[in-house]
Amino acid sequence: MIEQANITTLERSELLSKVGELFNQGYRLVQICCTLKDAFELSYSFDKDHALLTLRLQVSREDAQVPSVSGIYFCALVYENEMHDLFGLNVTDMALDFQGTFYKTAIKTPFNTPPPIAK
Repeated sequence: MIEQANITTLERSELLSKVGELFNQGYRLVQICCTLKDAFELSYSFDKDHALLTLRLQVSREDAQVPSVSGIYFCALVYENEMHDLFGLNVTDMALDFQGTFYKTAIKTPFNTPPPIAK
């Protein structure tokens, strides 16, 4: 059986209230994904009774900040520190903030830095 994608697009200001609703309804946090093109695209995936639900939002490079959901789902701190260290996304009010030391990388925020052009 192929499950239909259940993706809800929302604004940054709606994130904490929507995540809180899902927590209260018994959903578990599955993953948080960050990709970067013109803007950061964040996908927060949740599961309940084998049904996947994803919340998706766009965050501009100029205002690269989101509130932490680790106050609701403590385990989110892993994903949030990863987004900070690899993409340079500022995640505010994390339950446990590694201050940029979660990953040891050769360059700061490697996924937010264009690769060198080979000649």
